Amino acid sequence: MAKKRRKHPLLRAAMLLAVVAVVGTLFFPNWLRQLQYPVRLEPLVRETAAEYGLNPPLIAAVIYTESKYDPSAVSSAGAIGLMQIMPETGEWIASKLNRPFTPETLLDPYANAQLGAWYLRFLLDRYGGRVENAIAAYHAGQGSVDAWLKDARYSPDGLTLSRAGSTATQHYINKVLSAYENYQILYAAQ
Repeated sequence: MAKKRRKHPLLRAAMLLAVVAVVGTLFFPNWLRQLQYPVRLEPLVRETAAEYGLNPPLIAAVIYTESKYDPSAVSSAGAIGLMQIMPETGEWIASKLNRPFTPETLLDPYANAQLGAWYLRFLLDRYGGRVENAIAAYHAGQGSVDAWLKDARYSPDGLTLSRAGSTATQHYINKVLSAYENYQILYAAQ
């Protein structure tokens, strides 16, 4: 007697989702991207990007990766707001901008985006426009990136990171770059 083969509903569902994703990517790429990478606070992102000479999709990618657009987000490390700025870093940035600062400032979406965008611009300038280096420094700090750039295991030329010296930072870089790529497509479509 032949054994009846069991159907695997989870496998079938996964295959169906894969087909929908592939077909959706071919025919509705922005629709699918917007599900995963929503374009929120667009006027704030565009205005802040223009003020600091940044690409709006880069700011959107950092905000998405850091807080998923939650202005009241607070990390376990103590980073606050849309762009997840540590209070000490926020105070340092505010001093560079001659602005008043309290940790509560970081809960204001506009102020947080301004401070975060200034810091991104600062890091991009410091690292010669190398986005990966700036993103790594945003996550792990300038000291870490400077050390990795001096280490041939992480930088072949002392200027460019081939990989971060921290798994968590490398994961962060990958997430931001993926979001950045998707936001470039979404912002270009508008």
